[in-house]
Amino acid sequence: MSEYSEIDDLIPDVDMPAEFVERINRAPAEITDEAETFMPRRNFLKLTGIVGGGLVLGFALGSAPRTQAASKGTEASTDSAFTPNAYIQIKPDGTIVIAAKNPEIGQGVKTTLPMIIAEELEAPWESVSVIQSDIDAKRFGRQSAGGSQSTPRNWRPLRQAGAVAREMLIAAAAKTWGVSKAQCFADQGFIVNRENNRKLSYAELAGIAAELPVPNGKKVPLKKRSDYKLLGTFVPGVDNHSLVTGKPLFGIDQKLPGQLYATYTKCPRFGGGVKQANLQEIKALPGVVDAFVIEGNGIQIELLSGVAIVTRSTYEAFQAAKALQVEWDLSSAATDSWKDIQQKASALTDKPGAVKKSKGNIDEAFAAADKILSGFYTYPFLAHANLEPQNCTAWYRNGKMDIWAPSQTPQSIPGLVSSAVGIPAEDITVTQCRIGGGFGRRLMNDYACEAAAIAYRTNAPIKLMWNREADTAHDFYRVGGFHKLTGALNAKGTLTGLRDRTITFYPKDGDDSRPVRAGNASSGNLQCPEIPNLSIEAHPLPLQVPTGWWRAPVSCSLAWVYQSFIHELAVAAERDHLEFLLEQFGAPRWTGRRRAGDFNTERAIDVVKLAARNGDWGRPQKDGQGRGLSFYFSHLGYFAQVAEVTVDEQNNVKVDRVVVAGDVGMLLNKSAGVNQVEGSVTDALSVLAGQEISFENGAVQQSNFDTYPLLRMPAQPKIEVHWLSTKYPPTGLGEPAFPPLAAAVTNAIYDATGKRIRTMPISKEGFKVI
Repeated sequence: MSEYSEIDDLIPDVDMPAEFVERINRAPAEITDEAETFMPRRNFLKLTGIVGGGLVLGFALGSAPRTQAASKGTEASTDSAFTPNAYIQIKPDGTIVIAAKNPEIGQGVKTTLPMIIAEELEAPWESVSVIQSDIDAKRFGRQSAGGSQSTPRNWRPLRQAGAVAREMLIAAAAKTWGVSKAQCFADQGFIVNRENNRKLSYAELAGIAAELPVPNGKKVPLKKRSDYKLLGTFVPGVDNHSLVTGKPLFGIDQKLPGQLYATYTKCPRFGGGVKQANLQEIKALPGVVDAFVIEGNGIQIELLSGVAIVTRSTYEAFQAAKALQVEWDLSSAATDSWKDIQQKASALTDKPGAVKKSKGNIDEAFAAADKILSGFYTYPFLAHANLEPQNCTAWYRNGKMDIWAPSQTPQSIPGLVSSAVGIPAEDITVTQCRIGGGFGRRLMNDYACEAAAIAYRTNAPIKLMWNREADTAHDFYRVGGFHKLTGALNAKGTLTGLRDRTITFYPKDGDDSRPVRAGNASSGNLQCPEIPNLSIEAHPLPLQVPTGWWRAPVSCSLAWVYQSFIHELAVAAERDHLEFLLEQFGAPRWTGRRRAGDFNTERAIDVVKLAARNGDWGRPQKDGQGRGLSFYFSHLGYFAQVAEVTVDEQNNVKVDRVVVAGDVGMLLNKSAGVNQVEGSVTDALSVLAGQEISFENGAVQQSNFDTYPLLRMPAQPKIEVHWLSTKYPPTGLGEPAFPPLAAAVTNAIYDATGKRIRTMPISKEGFKVI
C-alpha cells in the first residue's frame, strides 16, 4: 500500500469551510510561489548579522521554499528585494537559535516544530534556544493553530530548512579541510571528517558557511527516520520552567508603561445593541478613567455594540461593570430557546428530511431486514471555557496600533480590526502571546477588535479583560445536535442499512443550505464504508446563537452518536462489539484517493485491535463493572479507546481506566503526545459528565463553573497510551484523541448496567461521574 503524498497542498483544512478562510483567517497578501534560485548574497543582508562571527539562515515556508543567509559583521541592508520569513541562528558561542512560528496553545508546537529543524540540522537539543517568531504573513506564511494542522503543514518545509543549514555547514567544513563534501558528515553539532575523525563545531564553521551559496531546499538530502536521534524521544516543553515559575508568557500577563484596564459589556441577548447607559454614574466610580458606548459594526466575529469602561485596575473595571445599567435595543436580538429547539427537533426527525447523502437503497434494506433498531441521540451546545478568559492588550499611538493577543489566528487580526475600527491593516502590528486554552474559541478575534476599538479612543495602552461570566455568555458555541438513527440487520446479524435523520442549523435570515459554523454532518463522519445502504437526511432550523469550531469540530459530537449506535446494533445482533465494528471497515484499503484526509481502513483496523488487546477486551469483569470500545478518525489521526467503568446502584460512575491506541504517523515528541492524549481524555470525560449550554429568549443561562461544571481531580481515570508508528507523515495531536472517549464510556456503562444512554451530558439520564 503506497504512502500518501507529504506535499502541503494535499493536506486539507479540516472542517474549516470557505467562510473561515474569507473572514476569520483574513490576513495581508500571502507570499507568492516563486521558482527557487541561488539568491545573490546581498539579498541575505536583510537579516541581522552576528557580531564576531556566526550564521543567520532565513527560509521561506511556502510551497516553493526560498533560503537566505547573512554573514558575520554586516549591517542590515536597505535592499527590499528579500524579507526573510523565519530563521536559524548559529551563534559564536555555539548556541543555536530556532524560531517557532505558530501560536502555542498548549499543544506543544513551540517545542515540536523547532525539533523538526534541529533533527535535520543534527543539532544537540541542549544547544538549542527557541524563540517565538513575529507575526507577519508576508515573512512567515501561514501562522495559525487550528485543525491540528501545525505539524502536517510544516513537516516537510521545516525538515528542508534544517537540512539546508546542515549542508551549508558540511560545505564549510569541506572547504576548510580541502576535501569533498562526501567525506564529511554532521553529527550533533559537529562536522566530522570520515577519513581521520577530525571535528569542527558548528560555531567554528558558521562564519565560513555564511559566505557560501545557499542550496536549493527541495534538492538537499533529508534524513531517514531510522537515523533520527531527537524526533520520537521525550522532550519537555521549552516553556515549562517559565510556566511553573510564573513568567509573563500569556496574553493576560502583558503589562505596558502607563497601562489602563478595560471591560466591555454587551447585550445578554445575542444581536442586541446599546440604547443608553448610566455613563456619568460609572465615570464617578473609584478608579474609572472613562466610560463610553461603542456602536460597533454588527459583525459577531468583529465588533458588536457595547459599553467600554476604562479604569486603573482590573478589579476596579469589574466592580464598575457591576454598577453598569444599560437600556438595550432588542429589536434585532435573538429569541432562540433550547427547549423549543428540542421539541421541534424531536418532531422533525420523525419525518423524512432532505437527503444529503445516499448509497444503495435504504427502503429495500429495511424491507428485507430481520431486525430494525432505532435510537434518538441528542447532545447540547457547549462553551469553550478557556482557563484564561478572553483578553487583549492594545496601544494606539501616532496613527499606529500595536496589539498583543493570545490568538489562534493572529494574522487575521489586522484585517478584522481594520474593518471594525477603520485603521489601515498595514498600520496594525500583532505580537503573539502564549494562549491559556483555545480549543477553537480563539480562532475568532472579537476580543482583539474590542480592545483595539477601546484603545483607539484612549490615550494610553489598555488591557481588555473578560471575566468568566462574560466568557460564558459571549462564546461561539459548539453546536448541539439531534439524530434519529435507524439500522437494519439481516438474519446473520450483518448491518445492511443505516439511516440518520438529523437537524442542520443555518443562520437566521440566511440560506438554509449553508449550515452554521461547524454544523455540517455527512456520511463521511460515519466511517463505516461497508454499510451497503445508507441515507443521511436533514431538516433545517434557523439559529441566531453564535456557533464556532470547538475541539475536534463535528467529530467531537458525531463520534459519540455513531460509535454508540454501532454498539447498539452489535448488541441487537448478539455479536461481539469488536468483531462487529471491524466488519464495518472491511478489507484493509484506502476509501479515497490516498489523500491525507481520506479514510484508511487498515490504519483503523490496526488501532482498534491495539486498543482491544491492551484494554483486555473480552476479559470477564465483576458485577457492576463494564468495558466499552470506540473508534474515530479525526483531523488526520486514527484513535481507538477502551474504557473500563464501575457503576453502583445509585448510578454513580467511576471511570477506572481508559486505554488509548493512536496512529498519527510518526510521533515526533512523546512528551507532547502523551500530554495531548491525556488532556483530550480528561476534557472529553468532563464534557460527557455534566457540561451543557442552554439558552432562553436568546440569552445563555449558564454563567460560571458552578453551572458549567468541570470534573475534579478524584474523577480522573488511569490513562494508558499506546502508539502505532506507521510510515505516514506525522499529524497534529490537539484534537484526534478527543472524539472516541464518550462512546467508549457510555458503551461501558451499558455493559455494566444494561442501560442505554442517548443523551449528553449523562447527568441528564441520571448518571453521575465520580
